[in-house]
Amino acid sequence: MMGGELLAAASLDAVAGDPRWFPHPVRGIGIVIRWCDNNIRKVSRHPSVLRAAGIVLALSLPLGVFVLSREVIAMADGIVWWLGNLVSIALAWTTLAARDLWDHVQTVSEQLSRGNLPEARRAVGMIVGRDTDQLSQEQLARATIEAVAESTSDGIIAPLFYLALGGAPLALAYKAVNTLDSMIGHKNERYVDFGWASARLDDLANWIPARLSAVLIMIVGALVRGESDRIRAGWHVLRRDGSRHPSPNSGWPEAAMAGSLGIQLGGMNVYHGVPSDRPVLGWGGRPPTPADINAASRIIIGVSLLGLLVTAGMLWLV
Repeated sequence: MMGGELLAAASLDAVAGDPRWFPHPVRGIGIVIRWCDNNIRKVSRHPSVLRAAGIVLALSLPLGVFVLSREVIAMADGIVWWLGNLVSIALAWTTLAARDLWDHVQTVSEQLSRGNLPEARRAVGMIVGRDTDQLSQEQLARATIEAVAESTSDGIIAPLFYLALGGAPLALAYKAVNTLDSMIGHKNERYVDFGWASARLDDLANWIPARLSAVLIMIVGALVRGESDRIRAGWHVLRRDGSRHPSPNSGWPEAAMAGSLGIQLGGMNVYHGVPSDRPVLGWGGRPPTPADINAASRIIIGVSLLGLLVTAGMLWLV
């Protein structure tokens, strides 16, 4: 992918986000995953069969997405060169989620500023997996900021990383991995075997992007707050707390966000009525407030721009 194509795709994301009318590839990927999930259980529910089927799905679906998208671009390019470029830009656009994330966060911020906790809880429930119906204002702020940190990695930096490495086909293959993890990569009774490979592959695919995201969050966080020492504070929290999260990757951008904003993240969450106590990130920081959501929103913009400039610059140099 060329630098100009990447900038065009990012511009489309910034302006249009994720319009519902557009035939988004991730929706098609989700349909395939759901079909496989439902039909494999008609064949067998034995753990070893589910584990094997999950491995096949985790490897074949991203590979199939990569090959199909590459062939679509090649076919368009064979018709006329600029059509191939347009298709590549359109597919790359679908892998980026900065505008969609920013819109969701703004909705939460607006509802909290109005004191409308029920609507704020509903909005937060759109971007997190935990139960939100009983969350306080402070807990809603924490959930939102944690979602911002994690989504900055898998919705912005990771797609940019894979777009730079292998263009739209590789970025779409990454989105297939990410969608597999979000749909079946859970440690519950239904997916502990079938989703095992998807969860492991997602951990691998996000290892580098999560750590790149943490560095960018620290840099942008210092710029947003106008305090250069926030980089030092973010680095301290990142080194101390980044690996404490149950996920091998999510803790890195979350710890960087906690250190950059001087707040405390983590703690008790509830998933489907079951409490889950998570390690505290940013221990010693203050509780998050709605004002911190606004700071996190600015970090989304800053990280997106900085990540885009670095990625596009690398593509032009290469």
